[in-house]
Amino acid sequence: MSVGAKVTLGQAYLRRASALFPGGVNSPVRAYRAVGGEPPIVVAGEGATVRDADGREYLDYVGAFGPLILGHAPHEVVAAVRREVEAGGPFGATTPVEVELGEAIRDAMPSVERLRFVSSGTEAAMSALRVARAATRRDLVVKFEGGYHGHADGLLARAGSGLATLSLPASAGVAPGVAAQTLLARYNDPASVAAAFEQHPGQVAAVIVEPVAANMGVVPPAPGFLEELRALTARNGALLVFDEVITGFRVARGGAQARYHVTPDLTVLGKIIGGGMPVGAYGGRAELMDLVAPAGPVYQAGTLSGHPVAMAAGLATLRQLGAGVYARLERLGADLEAGLLAAAADAGREVSVGRVGSLLTVFFRANAPRDFDEVEQADAGAFARFHRAMLGAGVMLPPASQEAWFLSAAHTDRDVERTIEAARAAFGS
Repeated sequence: MSVGAKVTLGQAYLRRASALFPGGVNSPVRAYRAVGGEPPIVVAGEGATVRDADGREYLDYVGAFGPLILGHAPHEVVAAVRREVEAGGPFGATTPVEVELGEAIRDAMPSVERLRFVSSGTEAAMSALRVARAATRRDLVVKFEGGYHGHADGLLARAGSGLATLSLPASAGVAPGVAAQTLLARYNDPASVAAAFEQHPGQVAAVIVEPVAANMGVVPPAPGFLEELRALTARNGALLVFDEVITGFRVARGGAQARYHVTPDLTVLGKIIGGGMPVGAYGGRAELMDLVAPAGPVYQAGTLSGHPVAMAAGLATLRQLGAGVYARLERLGADLEAGLLAAAADAGREVSVGRVGSLLTVFFRANAPRDFDEVEQADAGAFARFHRAMLGAGVMLPPASQEAWFLSAAHTDRDVERTIEAARAAFGS
């Protein structure tokens, strides 16, 4: 900003934020370090658009990083939240709405016979693995390079999401002994998982996986990959944990496990089941979940778990998600993918798209990646330039090359057309 230039309202908030929060943000990717420029200060959203503090409007593909499958401020969700706020909760007691949301999740995901609500995906993943260790009486966990399962100490080894964006191989402050309990495998490479079992016989408690990788950009599972994980874990006495924080109720009403017809032992949920409010859940077979206190010896608690406002927002969201919504999102996602590839080709740009349903990522490389190594070969600098051009054209994308774009039911055919038009210019710039 030049000397004497007028400070906008958004810039004023950024300055205040930088004096308050580490890096000026309360979650790292919001800082725009991977793409450059100043992050907008967002004050309102409606449908598929958001508005910043300086009055600029953007077509939104961030969607709060996933939960807003109905778009911003859908009437049914707003009304449900208002009712619960006016009812006076939380109460530190069980409420009808958490029972109703739990039943709705179980109906959609039969593998989740029992579940426990928590307040974040990090809590849910950490707790699910605690159950797995208790059930198997083993200590080691296999995760995949580029997979992000929250910021619990043992799960940050070569993680995706913000860690990949910031080029951090792991986090400072994690004790070596904790990190040593996590074994790394390559996504879409079942042989690497088999090797972990062979090298540590009788020691692996669980394999945790995003059934559709979405925290290193969208990387679909190769045919047979999830099925082989199911077979390997069963054969070696370990549990299979699906982290469906992003994919649950996103790629299908029953999540990736319904889309790909593979049943995990435990499931981790978040995002959409809170309808935009902070929430997480973990669940699975009854005999596993009955290990959780007070039914069993695995202790986990949370004062605000099952917060009625979050439960109401999630339940109102799930009630809108019928087959027609998913069919339309699938079509919009396919149209956006095809249009982006055509626009890139017209501009002579070599790009690929990873997509499953309403999740997609544009990779600046010729072929869509199959694992984290190939993701890291994509041109992040080219994406940063593309991101800035798109933002300038009024299209807000996730501010990192290794994040998913999120379509919502509020997006229209015209929104997709507008996005492709903006991309055509951005690819050519």
